[in-house]
Amino acid sequence: MDNADIVENPARRRCGAEDVHRRLLNESLNYRLNRAAIENLAFAYATGEEQPGRTGVVTIPVVVHVVHSTDEQNVSDEQIDTQIAVLNEDFRAANADLKGVPPVWQGLVADARLEFRRADTDPDGNPTTGVTRRRTDRRSFSDDDAVKFTARGGADAWPADRYLNLWVCQLGGGLLGYAQFPGGPPATDGVVITYTGFGTTGTAAAPFNLGRTTTHEIGHWLNLFHIGGDDGTGCSGTDFVADTPNQAGQNFGTPTYPSITCNNAPDGDMFMNYMDYTDDVAMFMFTNGQILRVEACLAGPRQSLVTQGGGH
Repeated sequence: MDNADIVENPARRRCGAEDVHRRLLNESLNYRLNRAAIENLAFAYATGEEQPGRTGVVTIPVVVHVVHSTDEQNVSDEQIDTQIAVLNEDFRAANADLKGVPPVWQGLVADARLEFRRADTDPDGNPTTGVTRRRTDRRSFSDDDAVKFTARGGADAWPADRYLNLWVCQLGGGLLGYAQFPGGPPATDGVVITYTGFGTTGTAAAPFNLGRTTTHEIGHWLNLFHIGGDDGTGCSGTDFVADTPNQAGQNFGTPTYPSITCNNAPDGDMFMNYMDYTDDVAMFMFTNGQILRVEACLAGPRQSLVTQGGGH
């Protein structure tokens, strides 16, 4: 990717998870079969046929692979810790901006009972800081997964059944981040975030400087779709979640409530949901229905992380 394609500080949210999803559906029969089974389980949870069995909070070990071509891109451990702190607030519904949820939806706000920490043991059983660093000669990366392989200028994943792999690098073309939905190849499983959209200090740049890009992408990693349904601006798409209103496409920037599309008056779009495309300051909730999908994911394709990471 040449330098002209690099957008250092994107002004509008752009996520590559759906593109990766479609690519894998086209390329891999195994992925298609896995996805069918995962969605069957999610449906069973959504309809009440299956019930969440988890009682405690699950802590997921994270490894952050910092892939940098400049010193600036080599984000500090402190910046990484600010991102972990945001995740631990957002996935526990402990974020201060929850008070901005309109009253009509406050009863839908869900605590995912998930926490994240930097891994303290590497795949070989040795102590680790949970951070790997790799100098690369690649000026930028795209959503083609090159950043996930040492041989392609990136850094190899740690075992995806034991760790959440997060890659931080320079993404090109205005891409803020992307994730691989559950059911894909272990070697590429995880989340990629551009270095200006990661954490809340250092290189984090407005309007994506509150760590919400990583919250959004981990949502995909836990099997959540965009609430706009990914049918362009039509009203026929779905995120397979009953308590997120149908809406036409994604919202950008900082909308004003109510923002009405797809005959969803009087309350309109739930644009403050983490799975919309709004700026970091404008997104601050998951719903009960979304977290039911997450429960299905943790009982199915991500089950090994629950048993490895353990509850407390």
